Amino acid sequence: MALIESWVYVDGARVGDPKDAEEALREARSRGGIAWISLSRTDPDDLERLAGILGLHPLAVRDCLKGHQRSKLERYDDMTFVVLQPAHYYDDRETVECSEIDLFIGPDYVLTVDSDDRVDDAVVRDKLAEHHPQVLARGPFGVLWGMVEHVLYGYGPVLDGVENDIDEIEDQLFSHGEGVSRRIFKLQREVIDLQHATAPLPDMLERVRDILAETVQDASAPVFRELEDSARHVTDRVDAFRHTLESALGVHATLVEQANNDAMRRMTEHSITQNDQVKKVSSWAAILFAPTLVGTIYGMNFHYMPELSWPWGYPMALCLMVATSATLYLIFKRRGWL
Repeated sequence: MALIESWVYVDGARVGDPKDAEEALREARSRGGIAWISLSRTDPDDLERLAGILGLHPLAVRDCLKGHQRSKLERYDDMTFVVLQPAHYYDDRETVECSEIDLFIGPDYVLTVDSDDRVDDAVVRDKLAEHHPQVLARGPFGVLWGMVEHVLYGYGPVLDGVENDIDEIEDQLFSHGEGVSRRIFKLQREVIDLQHATAPLPDMLERVRDILAETVQDASAPVFRELEDSARHVTDRVDAFRHTLESALGVHATLVEQANNDAMRRMTEHSITQNDQVKKVSSWAAILFAPTLVGTIYGMNFHYMPELSWPWGYPMALCLMVATSATLYLIFKRRGWL
């Protein structure tokens, strides 16, 4: 069920207790303040009703209902539509989850739409009222300042968590840990999602300063300049994370290739050693086969073998065996088989 809450602020202080958005808008206009209306767990019918009360631009309402928008700022006449993406990091799963909060900012009202209750409006309201009433007193864009500041502050733990996991990956790379490539790919995807949420912020805040420079609220520009610097710091860290992960992936590929090359080299060396052994065995088998062949021939004892009755037949057979074996030995030795 959607929840609609309304507050009225005059000179940075909360006044009155309006019962609904329409009463809050009337009271804000009568006192020269702003009406802050919060819609949680977005309901299309409630948003359409508020759009009729506040005069919201149909294109902005359509984008809000569509959801899953990246961080952006769009200007429709005197109304500004802003999409912010708060992030939360789950270290046990190493995942970044980005939600969405939409802001409709008019001359005397601010409507915040949070579809999943990831951003607590009460925290932002209390912080603005207690610590930055001078910013809230400058008009509706003071609420935007509070929301952006809150979202940027929430990026801190997310960036720290991602950085810690990247440090673990760097250690895992050189310890040959298993599954490191899958971990790099997974974390790289999370960093890309975070980059989509943070990259537009500096340009968005610069546009806010340009809008304020064209209105009577130009005094708010300096506070947005500080937020712009913080946003650039966040985007620089996210960009550095992505480059680091790309480098880690390259290093991992190099290490895997090197390991494969080492394995191939060892296999080649083993094959060469095995071939040498085969050559030696084959050589000695051939050398020993020669006298065996001569002995086998003259051991057949046929009746008509002239060498059997020859006085020099036995020495000739021995010399033939030695000569054949010596010749084969010299041949194999010259070819490096022995």
